[in-house]
Parts: sequence; structure tokens; C-alpha cells
Amino acid sequence: MPRFLPEPPLPYTEQNRTAVLLLNLGTPDAPTAQAVKPYLLDFLSDQRVVELPKLLWQPILRGLILTLRPKKSAHAYEKIWFKDGSPLLVYTARQAETLGKLLPDITVRYAMTYGNPGVADVLAELKSQGIGNLLVVPLYPQYAASSTGAALDKVFLQLLRQRNQLSIRTVSRFYEDAGYIEAMKKHIQAYWTEHGRGEKLMLSFHGIPQKQYDEGDPYPDECRHTAKLLAEALGLTEQEYIVSFQSQFGKAKWVKPSTQVLFDELPKQGITKLDVFCPGFMADCLETMEEIALIGREQFHAAGGKEYRYIPCLNDSAEWIGALADLVRRNLCGWV
Repeated sequence: MPRFLPEPPLPYTEQNRTAVLLLNLGTPDAPTAQAVKPYLLDFLSDQRVVELPKLLWQPILRGLILTLRPKKSAHAYEKIWFKDGSPLLVYTARQAETLGKLLPDITVRYAMTYGNPGVADVLAELKSQGIGNLLVVPLYPQYAASSTGAALDKVFLQLLRQRNQLSIRTVSRFYEDAGYIEAMKKHIQAYWTEHGRGEKLMLSFHGIPQKQYDEGDPYPDECRHTAKLLAEALGLTEQEYIVSFQSQFGKAKWVKPSTQVLFDELPKQGITKLDVFCPGFMADCLETMEEIALIGREQFHAAGGKEYRYIPCLNDSAEWIGALADLVRRNLCGWV
């Protein structure tokens, strides 16, 4: 295989257009074990995600996990799958399309770190269209090596293969962006107006292993900072909200408190009416729609909870896309 990819047959004067690339995690192509297996192999083989030596981890992954987990994961995807496909894919596509309408002079595309559409294919398409300046926006407000870092790795890997490299800017985090905070505030308030509100608001973020935090990953601190700003915007006291971390697995210690543990503990503490929102997810997906909205509800009620409200993610709401457009415009200064 040649060291560098072939360049599109465009004169250099036609390789100066500007584009925005939104990045999200990814999804299998279908809610089947056959589709989930290669997706999990790609995802769980990334050493940004699982920081174990390959010689130790790959036999476990290929021999045990990929034998048992695809069927279970496929069943979970079946429960939340939309007619048009995976919710994460549907919402990310809508975000890119709507953002493009607000930025008519800029090309807007999206890609997935794992699965389709892949970063390599989308970058090749943009190159062929004369894109020379690219703003990359991973859709993770809080930076984590296993999410934002992994997404940007995919872009940088393609740069290594380009003879004529794109000019690149990245937005590695936007956890305290005023537009993002305001969009969440209005979104939650609108939900409360329509559906009522509970005794406490749980702000559940995806978790990371404690070891990664100890070694310098800023993610938990950025999550807590986002939560504080959002709570202040909503006028909540410290007793009216709680920050937690979900999606923990394996035997390693993870950042606490655990969302799942709190589902059991809060009713025992007298909190029987709970609202849950996931500020770190910009689009509803398996981790929000199945783990939180469905399983979380069952767990909370089984522990004695009476009322449980899952507040959907911002998805393609007008407030969020407007805030995203402002974020993009600020980071495009000098290019457009």
C-alpha cells in the first residue's frame, strides 16, 4: 500500500474551501448480532477506550466478549432502534443538516469514530470537493481521551496519509460554552413545564475508570463544572441536583458516584421523584434511551421510587443547533 493517498485532480487554486466536520461515537449498521460484532471489535480494540496491552486484551475481546456480547447488545439496540436507523445516527445526521442550513456558505458533514460513515471516507469526499480548511467538532462537550481523543485520533491518522494536508482546527471541548448551557437550561425548563418535575435532578455523564482520571484525564472535573453552571442557570440549590457517572463495566474502579448505584440508594434516602438528564450526550443513543430511560426507570421503581422522568438529549433542538452554529462561527474566524 502506498505511503500517501492519491490527491484529487484539482488545481491548487480550487482547494481552499472551508468545511465543518461533526464527529460522534458511532453505531452498528443494524440491530443484529452480525452487525454489532464488527462494530464492537473496532470500538473495543481502540486503546483509547481500553488501555490494556493488546497481547492481554485481544484474546479476551475476541475469545469471550465478542462471543457473548453481540447478541445481548443487539437485543438492546432493537429496543431503541428507529424506523430510519440508529437514533445516534439519525440525530447526528439531522444536526449536520440543520447546522448546514444555518451556515449556507460552509460545507457541513458528519462522521463516526467507529462504524459508518467513517472518518476516512468523509475526509476523502471533502478533499474531492476542494476542501482545504477543516474545522473538526467532536460532539462531546467534556473532553475525555476515550471519546474526544479517540475521535480526533481518527482525523489525525488520515492527515498522516495525506500528501497535501488539510488545514485543521479542532474544538476539543465546550463544557462551559454559554450557548450550550443556555440550550440545556431552556430544554429542561420546557420539559418541566410540560411534564412536571421531581424532587431532584440527576445529571448523569458517561463514566471513565478512576485510573484515567488519576493519570490526568480532565473529564470528571469538566463534567462537574458543566453541572454546576447548568444548576446555577436553572436556579437549583446543591440539594436539588446530583452529578453521577453511568455505563461502568468490568472490575476496575470507576469515577463515582455511580448512576446505577444511586438508582438504588436515592429512594432509601427519601427521594422518590427523580428527573434524569445526560448533559454529556448531544444525541440520544443506546446509553441514554436503553440504559437510562428504560433500565434506569425499572431499577429506580424496583428500589421504591414513585416517579421517574428521563429528559431527552438536546438532539436537533433549535436552541442547541443555534448554539452550535455560534460555536462554529467563533472557531472559523479568519477562514470565512
